[in-house]
Amino acid sequence: MGKSQETFNKKEKEKKRLKKRQEKLAKREERKNNPKRSGLDDMIAYVDQYGNVTDTPPEEQEKVVIKAEDIELGVPKREREEISPFRQGKVEFFNTEKGFGFIKEDGSGEKFFVHVSNLTEEIVENDSVTFEIEKGLKGMNAVRVKKT
Repeated sequence: MGKSQETFNKKEKEKKRLKKRQEKLAKREERKNNPKRSGLDDMIAYVDQYGNVTDTPPEEQEKVVIKAEDIELGVPKREREEISPFRQGKVEFFNTEKGFGFIKEDGSGEKFFVHVSNLTEEIVENDSVTFEIEKGLKGMNAVRVKKT
C-alpha cells in the first residue's frame, strides 16, 4: 500500500493556519466590543516643566503663561559680519618656468593653486602675499595676488 498523502509537516502547517485564523477572529471581536475612544481629551498631550510629555494636565499654580510673540520659530537672524575678500598667505611653491604654484593660507592652512596670469606682481617662494579666491576648473584658485 502507498503512503498517506498527509504528512506530519502538512498537518503542522494546517494547525498553525487554523490557530492564526482563530487569533485574528478573537482580536476582531475584542475590537468590536471595546471601540477606540476618539474624543478630544484622548488626543491632548501636556508638557511638564521638565519637557516631558504627559497625559495629565498641569496644576494651576505650576502653569507658566507664555506669549505667542515670544516664541521664535527657526534660526535667529545673524548679524552681518564684514568679511574681507582678501586673504593672507605664504607662497609654498612657485615654478617660474611653468608659471604656477601654491599659496598656503595663514590660519586655516588651506592651499590654493595660483597661475602666473593671476599675479599683479612677480612672486617667489616664501613671499607673504594677499589674494582673493575664485572657483576654477579643479578647485579654488588664488587670483589678484600681491606681495605684502
